[in-house]
Amino acid sequence: MTYSQASRPAQPVPDHGDNHQPIGVFDSGAGGLTVLKELERQLPNEPLLYLGDTARVPYGTRSPEEIVEFARQIIRWMVGRNVKMVVMACNTSSALALDTMRQEFDLPILGLIQPAAALASSRGQRIGVIATPTTAKSHAYRDAIRERSPHTAVWEVGCPEFVPIVEEGRIHHPETLGTVRTYIQPLLDQGIDSLVYGCTHYPHLAPVLDQVLPRAIVRIDPAVSIVRDAKMVLDNLELHHTGPLQSHRFCVTGDKAQFSLLANQWLNEPPAVEQVSLSATSPTPIYPIPLAI
Repeated sequence: MTYSQASRPAQPVPDHGDNHQPIGVFDSGAGGLTVLKELERQLPNEPLLYLGDTARVPYGTRSPEEIVEFARQIIRWMVGRNVKMVVMACNTSSALALDTMRQEFDLPILGLIQPAAALASSRGQRIGVIATPTTAKSHAYRDAIRERSPHTAVWEVGCPEFVPIVEEGRIHHPETLGTVRTYIQPLLDQGIDSLVYGCTHYPHLAPVLDQVLPRAIVRIDPAVSIVRDAKMVLDNLELHHTGPLQSHRFCVTGDKAQFSLLANQWLNEPPAVEQVSLSATSPTPIYPIPLAI
């Protein structure tokens, strides 16, 4: 059962004053800023703690064991900073680590796959998914879509070059159009009616994708769906921030320069960026809110 389906906790929710704790958001790099922007749009009063694991980007060619360990380190770090919820703004982590992290950490942890699959299955019958190689190989999207709509046709294509293109600022490079066309053409050959952006980096490629995709094909951005789920969880657990709006915090594990450059391009206000280490994390505290999952 997803957190959006969870009932109100059986025990009273402790009084947290103005619920000033931030929502933790993480990705392998800058791609998760697409989710952060959607959080700002749908939940404008919530303080956010964003972590880009830029020292280890991209995740899409990593092993499942590595992805689980990376997610564990990041969430442990975030819990040590008193987040009230974690949003995995990373499809690879959502596909491979979500279930394990929900077992290990006693706070709401939301992933991208299920919300996007629910939306996709309501929009199309011939669905294409572009994703990192690891996400595509997991068949997480295919399985989640067919769980809801068994007769829907789903094709998944791993696109290993997309994340480096975005992280390196090569979206408008002359060679990028050809690269995008190479990955998309097999899906067009199948006659898809919908396309899921199975990586949070991919909406940044929209100007190039729009040159390749017919307008009739529905584009599905999981960011919209996961933030709707986040809002429902905050409603159910009475965790909405009610005090004065606080500033967001942006952190990276690698060099700040390239992330800052991309964030300056994609966000309304250039953020201050901190470099942090995940190795010096404190033990996971017990989260005080009982959850119904």
